[in-house]
Amino acid sequence: MCLGIPAKIEKIEGDFAIADFNGIKRQISIQLTPDIKVNEYCLVHAGFAIEKITKDYAEEIKRYLKEIFKETENG
Repeated sequence: MCLGIPAKIEKIEGDFAIADFNGIKRQISIQLTPDIKVNEYCLVHAGFAIEKITKDYAEEIKRYLKEIFKETENG
């Protein structure tokens, strides 16, 4: 199983972009999603944007991840 983390694209330079993961910014490859644009959302796995998604879907995933990590901490 792989886990895609939602991120917002902030800047694009060629085949790479700066993505914002809830305030943490990282460079990612956008070779698999060449149609992505600044201010759009995507799922990122292993440093690659693998799928463009809506803002609503990104927020939904973030809520699920928070719940999972909260349950893990309280374990």
